[in-house]
Amino acid sequence: MFPIRIGTLVPAESAAAMAPKLNAMGFECYELNYPSDRPIGGMLDGLPRTLDAAEGRPISALACYGNTLTEPRVRLNLEALIDAAPKSGAGVVALFAGSLPGVDVPGMMDECAALLAPLARRAADNGVKLALEGCAMGTTWRGGGGMNLAYCPDAWDLLFDAVGGDAMGLEWEPCHAYEQLMEPIPQLRRYAKRVYHVHCKDATVAWDVLREHGLDSPRPFVWNRTPGFGDTNWNDVFTILMQNGYAGFADIEGYHDPVHYNDLEWSGQQRALDYLKDCRGGRVYTRGPEEYRGYRG
Repeated sequence: MFPIRIGTLVPAESAAAMAPKLNAMGFECYELNYPSDRPIGGMLDGLPRTLDAAEGRPISALACYGNTLTEPRVRLNLEALIDAAPKSGAGVVALFAGSLPGVDVPGMMDECAALLAPLARRAADNGVKLALEGCAMGTTWRGGGGMNLAYCPDAWDLLFDAVGGDAMGLEWEPCHAYEQLMEPIPQLRRYAKRVYHVHCKDATVAWDVLREHGLDSPRPFVWNRTPGFGDTNWNDVFTILMQNGYAGFADIEGYHDPVHYNDLEWSGQQRALDYLKDCRGGRVYTRGPEEYRGYRG
């Protein structure tokens, strides 16, 4: 069996209805995204129906993306997901770190220690990892604001030190690096051991637009893309992950591509699924003869 399985991110409310169609497309796992704007306790009662609909395909992660530092409701939802994760078979809960308005990133660390460290301890007690999504959502280094301070390596280092332990890591994807004009592959090499879940979302940087018009023009120069349509060589991504012992899940985060959306969404995701399977080593696992095997580097 391949060490990495390829799935897709789906709304938790729709997962039971969507799964039979997605099973037939060849998806191997599902990340369930729960809302952050209301309590989710009742929705968790639907997990058994989703597991039945998945027909043996695992739930890769449970997610709730909101401002964890400022919204008590988000923290309560995350606590519920951490408690539910072992029963669903999911080993990961994904989240935004949150952010404080008017406070620079270093200045948020006391609040992170007070509010995120207890979530990390709860996760560790449940045998669960917390995976921080890397999207800035409007947060800046000096001004705070937005929804997610865990948007760049400097912030990750501060946050990991403030929270302590190893229960909290990354839900990594190359898209957010490209959005900030960072190179994703060196970033992945450095943090591979702290990657607990992978979002398969890519980006395209229009360097010609950037060089002609600069950072502050009205012309967009970077777009989210479905894998296979963006700038990342996903062969490199999976090679680095497997070299570092990653044996988990990589879920397509769809609904962002400015070309393959609406009526083209699932054709785009099908192509991405096939492409990502090829990059991880194949679409179908082949055992082959046992007589000759082994790395001889």
